[in-house]
Amino acid sequence: MWRKSTQGTSVQCVEVARLPHAVSIRDSKAPDAGHITLTTHTFATLLDLAKQGELP
Repeated sequence: MWRKSTQGTSVQCVEVARLPHAVSIRDSKAPDAGHITLTTHTFATLLDLAKQGELP
């Protein structure tokens, strides 16, 4: 089940789907364009970096 980010804006928004040992991420404006799947650890690290403003 895909869930839309509550932090998304009209310009950027992602959806996530929780799997047993991973998280999938896709563009909510182009859901048929594919997705990436990250381990739960890697996803948590990505969120931490985003919250700290460490992503380009």
